[in-house]
Amino acid sequence: MDKKEIFDKVSSIVADHFDIDRAKITEDLNLKTDLDADSIDFVEFVLEVEDTFGAEIEDSEAEKLSTIGEVVDYIAAHQQDKK
Repeated sequence: MDKKEIFDKVSSIVADHFDIDRAKITEDLNLKTDLDADSIDFVEFVLEVEDTFGAEIEDSEAEKLSTIGEVVDYIAAHQQDKK
């Protein structure tokens, strides 16, 4: 799966979870500041990403993810690890 496909899936999750117009979602969108996500929102988002991509994101790694682009890069890098 390439980064565009990953971005599209992550964007859909963000749009649904945070009730935001998908057209407003960019790689620079910050989950915590732009979406005003609290810790529970963020954990739920991470769990949904894990379910969607069949990957596990360690808590220590999840804390480092703040933008959509970082989430996409993380998923892309860890999918390559599985190959």
